[in-house]
Amino acid sequence: MANNSPNFLDEADPRLKLKVGCGTRNIFVTQLGESREEKNVNHIPVVTETASRILETGVNTLQQTLVLKRQVELDDIHMQLLMKQEEFKGHMNALAQRRAELELKQQETKNKVKKFEKFMEDNELKRHRALKKCQVAREQNLLKKREIEDLTEQLEKLQLRQQSLKKRVSKYKIFEYYLMNILDYLPENYLEYGSDSLVMPIIRRHETLSITHQDLMLRIGQLVEELERGQRQLEILKQEHTTNKLTTNKELSELQSQWDRLKEQNNQTEVNLLMDQGQSRDKVEEFASLFIAMRNLGEQCYLHTYGPLNDMDMLTMMDMVKEYILEKTDTGKKATRLMECGSAMTAGTDLADKSVRVSVKTINSKTQLKSSSKVSGKSGISS
Repeated sequence: MANNSPNFLDEADPRLKLKVGCGTRNIFVTQLGESREEKNVNHIPVVTETASRILETGVNTLQQTLVLKRQVELDDIHMQLLMKQEEFKGHMNALAQRRAELELKQQETKNKVKKFEKFMEDNELKRHRALKKCQVAREQNLLKKREIEDLTEQLEKLQLRQQSLKKRVSKYKIFEYYLMNILDYLPENYLEYGSDSLVMPIIRRHETLSITHQDLMLRIGQLVEELERGQRQLEILKQEHTTNKLTTNKELSELQSQWDRLKEQNNQTEVNLLMDQGQSRDKVEEFASLFIAMRNLGEQCYLHTYGPLNDMDMLTMMDMVKEYILEKTDTGKKATRLMECGSAMTAGTDLADKSVRVSVKTINSKTQLKSSSKVSGKSGISS
């Protein structure tokens, strides 16, 4: 160990000093092309390798020291690896143990679940059985209650019958007493049924009366049934009559409403017809007055070239009046031109004036005819 231990190095040993040559100078360049003065420049050594690399490759580092360092590092790493392996084995054992415990717990849980499911199935079966028994017991209780109610009702009926029979026995007790007293006075041979017996006619009379009574009761029962049937038929007929009456009243109301609507429609139609007739009457009267005015105007403006006036239609008459008015206007225009030419044409102008006056008179007469026709039409409407 003493031989392998590293020797202590002296700090003053020149071998341990770092020697740096003249390397690249670091100069901060601000402008290109400027003249640089390199006076008083401090050169900074640049080291690009790590310290371990420098120690490994250094000339002054002992190889034995480096080997020992590597050996110590390897031992530490090996010990750490062994510790990690032991720790990993411990973890794996713990995991295996926990897995076994977990599997055991899972198995126990499954067993418990199976037991619980079986317990639930048993409880469900028991519940179904209990519900079925309860349902059967409930049905039996209902049947028993119904039987008790029926028996109670029968008992009440029997008690009522017993009371009625007791009343009947007490009612006919006097007859029993009477018959018992009669037996004391009857002869010893009253039970003989011979022809000379005195009891036989009474017995036969009683039998006849009983048979007649039965026939009468049967007949009364039949009559009562017939009466009930008749009453039921009467009720049915009454219901049918009521139903028919309601339906008839409904149909009658519908027909009445239809008749009212038709009556209203007829009244409206009659009013519309009267209005249409009044309008047509007004139109006819207006057309007649217009026709009369046109006839009068045609008589005043008659031209022989159009033929007789009576055979002339309305359009031809209007053309004649138009031509007459055009001729008169042309005449009036010519007269005005002649008046402008000179005083020599005074006679012609007088004639033109006369013609103008005549045309004015004809126009005035036309307007008067139109106004008179309108007044006559209005008087006809008001009448």
